[in-house]
Amino acid sequence: MLRFQWSSMPFQTTIERSVETQGIGLHTAARSRLCLLPAPPDTGIVFRRVDLDNFEIEAHVRNVARVSYATSLMKKGVLLSTTEHLLAALYSCGVDNVYIELDALEVPILDGSSQPFVRLLQEAGLRKLRHRRRYLKVLRPLEVSEGDTSGSGQDRRIGIYPSDDFRVRCFIDFAHPMVGRQEVELQVNRETFSHLLAPARTFGFLDDVERLRSNGLIRGGSLENAIVLTRDGIMNGELRFPDEFGRHKALDLIGDLALVGRPLLASVVAHKAGHALHTQLVTRLLADPSLWTETSVEPEPAPARAAAAVPASATLHASD
Repeated sequence: MLRFQWSSMPFQTTIERSVETQGIGLHTAARSRLCLLPAPPDTGIVFRRVDLDNFEIEAHVRNVARVSYATSLMKKGVLLSTTEHLLAALYSCGVDNVYIELDALEVPILDGSSQPFVRLLQEAGLRKLRHRRRYLKVLRPLEVSEGDTSGSGQDRRIGIYPSDDFRVRCFIDFAHPMVGRQEVELQVNRETFSHLLAPARTFGFLDDVERLRSNGLIRGGSLENAIVLTRDGIMNGELRFPDEFGRHKALDLIGDLALVGRPLLASVVAHKAGHALHTQLVTRLLADPSLWTETSVEPEPAPARAAAAVPASATLHASD
């Protein structure tokens, strides 16, 4: 695994060498080739649709197109789907600048987790650049709930709070005997993400398969790239973690937070939230400059927290 700490890297990074992989898309079932290439300072994370004359789409919330069952980007009518697992790996492993070449409209799902992308980054290596890294440091809390406009859905909410490092806390609750209530909290860095979140796979319910496929979704879904839940069990073997579902939701959250476009110094708390609330939080945060500042000050080293399941009676709260 990559074994660096935030505090050891005050400068921007890119990858040392180009690497590639290929696979099918979860929703389109289209086969695609994905290649990561080094990029100069201040490029950010940029997708290139090589099947469309290298058309570039920046991994930024301003390009979010839709967030139904995946986070998709669009620029000038060019679509790019299911970006969150790759973005979570790049963001957590400290890759500031990279070109991502793709010859189809969907990032390959691979095994349904971020682990293959972390391994790809191990192969690519990290290269320090001469420009200092700029962090987005949150100064004041911001909270968003699904009931902001409808007056309902108050049970789904997300907040971002001041912190001297980057940490997430994610709570889920599914009425299924294999899931139930799970809560994961950790300081996010290369070490914690690679070991504790990256292997967690996406999941779905067998009862939903026909409905989703009739709506043009999960056409590439299989027992090889997702955990499939029956009404009272799991179709495809043992879990990688007892709380793999909660860990994967935390992984998705980090992938969506990458759309800030800067490394975060903040604590993010998500309560039964999904892609829509994640990206709404990022949009509202960036729209109000009084909530944050840019800084090159490095966060203080802190002991990593392991992801853990929390008893159902635990209360969700933010810790600064």
